[in-house]
This record gives sequence, structure tokens and C-alpha cells, in this order.
Amino acid sequence: MKQWKKYILSSVAGFFSLAQFTFIFFFSNEGFQILRYFGWIIWVISLVFGWMPIFVLGRKGGVPKGKSYVHTTVLVETGIYAIVRYPQYLALPLLNLALILTAQHWIIAIIGVVAIVLMYIDILNADQEGIDKFGNEYKRYMRTVPRTNFLLGIIRIMGYKKKARKC
Repeated sequence: MKQWKKYILSSVAGFFSLAQFTFIFFFSNEGFQILRYFGWIIWVISLVFGWMPIFVLGRKGGVPKGKSYVHTTVLVETGIYAIVRYPQYLALPLLNLALILTAQHWIIAIIGVVAIVLMYIDILNADQEGIDKFGNEYKRYMRTVPRTNFLLGIIRIMGYKKKARKC
């Protein structure tokens, strides 16, 4: 696949996210305060998933000196990567959901849903890239770590820790 083709979906999703973020200043409803609070909580979670991989991959990804953190040579399965396979990809749909909940306006919701769908399709394509790069090791990783379901990932980690304590 040509290098630029693999960034189309995420670029379009990013455009919709930027539009959603911009429109929030023009279209916003009073709505339900509780939803707004959940939106802020999800926004903070999206920040964690967006920023943590920069540090984790830079430290544990076998990145060659002078290269960006995205140029990993080692499959990282610890830290945030033990919870979900695609934390940075997950950050954008979480941000979209946060904006939907805080604005509570139909235009922002439609734009956000489009962005979420585009990012999820891009995430599905990313599994093949992982297999191409890391082979069977990545297939094993796929069986143990959820793609984007961070709640399941946290539950699995908690289960592994309980098993380790019993031994």
C-alpha cells in the first residue's frame, strides 16, 4: 500500500473532528449537566490514551536514535499497550464522544459519529499492519489485548494480577 493511502481515513476523521470541535463554539445546547460531566471525564481519558503512547513507545519500542516514537522496532505489550492495542487511535473517537456529550447538539453528534466510524475502520485496517510488521507475535498479542475496549483491557489486567497473587 502506498504510504499516503494508509493515512486517508484518519486524516478525514481528523478533519471531521476539527469541524466538530470548531462547531462546538457555535452549536451547543444547555442539555443535561450529567452528560456534560461524563463528557469531561471521557475527554480526560482521551488525553491519557492520546499522550501516554508517546512516552511508552519512545522508551520501550526500540525506536532508533533520532527517529519519532512511531518508528518502533519492538512490539510493546506493557503499560497502556496491555490495556488496548491502539491507544492513540482510540483517543480520537473518545474525544468525539466527549464533544457530543458536552455540546449535546445534533450537528455535533452527526459530525462526531462520522468521525468515530471513520476512525474505527482505520483501526480495523491497523491490525493487518501490525501482523505485517511483527507476524505471529502480533497475532498472539491480538488474542490477549482488546483492540479498543479499554474497560475489558483493564478487567483482564486485574484478572491477571489476581491470578499472579494466588500462585
